[in-house]
Amino acid sequence: MYFSAAFVLAALPFLAAASPLVETAPRAERAVPITKRALYRRADGTVNATLIQSNINRSVAKIRRGFETYERNTGSVHPLASGLRHAKRATGSDPLTDDEAQLWYGTISVGTPAKKYTVDFDSGSSDLFLPGPSCSSNCQGHTKYQPSSSSTSESLGKSYKLTYGDGSSVSGKQYQDTVTIAGLTATKQTLGASTSYSTGFASDQFPADGLMGMAFESLSDYKANPPFQNFIAQGQVTESVFGFKFAESGSELYLGGTNSDLYTGSFTWVPVTEAAYWQVELGGLAVNGKSALRSTAAIIDTGTTQIVGDPDTVDEIYSQIPGSESAPQYGDGIYTIPCSFNTPISLTFSGKTFQVDPSTFNIGEVSSGTCIGGLGADAQISEEFWIVGDVFLTNVYTAFDVGNNRVGFAALA
Repeated sequence: MYFSAAFVLAALPFLAAASPLVETAPRAERAVPITKRALYRRADGTVNATLIQSNINRSVAKIRRGFETYERNTGSVHPLASGLRHAKRATGSDPLTDDEAQLWYGTISVGTPAKKYTVDFDSGSSDLFLPGPSCSSNCQGHTKYQPSSSSTSESLGKSYKLTYGDGSSVSGKQYQDTVTIAGLTATKQTLGASTSYSTGFASDQFPADGLMGMAFESLSDYKANPPFQNFIAQGQVTESVFGFKFAESGSELYLGGTNSDLYTGSFTWVPVTEAAYWQVELGGLAVNGKSALRSTAAIIDTGTTQIVGDPDTVDEIYSQIPGSESAPQYGDGIYTIPCSFNTPISLTFSGKTFQVDPSTFNIGEVSSGTCIGGLGADAQISEEFWIVGDVFLTNVYTAFDVGNNRVGFAALA
């Protein structure tokens, strides 16, 4: 019988009641420095807009695959699945074979003795995988996970296959092993050892060794707890929260609470409406103080560069931004803005309005005086839900509260 992460966590006595954020270890011990790699930028500083569209395609394909995994795991259709249309694309979408647009990665340790690996921390998926010992395709330059070298490694005798939007896939074998991040240790953590990597995972395009999902168990292809949920279940943290700061420098993942040095004031908490993705209610979006989007569901995804919405609404929003234009020459759903863009854009959550800095909304220059806008459209997305990515998240400190099923936003310090 399958039990959701929400059910299991609800049964844990130390999560029975919400409590203030509690320090259980010095901040430095629970902080993981993370590095931004904006792979869509060329050497001359201009933007490769094709990679921006690839990131949109990849994110939508990831969401679709998550809906399918959720249904397999729970026996129920995900409440937002009807909001994802089937649409034929001029280009294929593959979260792992297309070039990454942007990633946030840091260091974890796996095995006994512990060996270090870098992973992309992704709030839009739920599984951990690394290149395995027999991985020969596109694995050069990556550190391989060697189960035979770890005394705590155990084969589960299971394979996995992660299939994406264009039919491509990543496959390998499942293991359990000890995983340590920032001094927190999960034993018998399920992870995948990949037998091959696609071209998008080649080290010159994907600097991390692997990927670590940070959503809920109901999205896990392994039907297993993600690492942070195991930290909770195994008593490694007393606060069931992890926090992210995304910035050009000083970015950080903080485990078991939040780093109060990096934000000011209190959090605005938004309930998770379905514990699968980090899905919350987006109260609205405004352009220059004028409402341009009614309330809709939003998936908070650290693996998506832009804010992604339905084509009609996105087009209407850009019509309110002076000098903006649809730019199909750069890809479906891509819009340009003047590089001098300074139009106020804001998002509202739980009645609190958060401003998007113009420098954040400006993805970068594609030609003299012309830049890519931070809001993209996808024909498969309907007005029933949007994807909120780094264009917004770099403006706030974000807390993901597993035990209380909520997301919090606070002003950066």
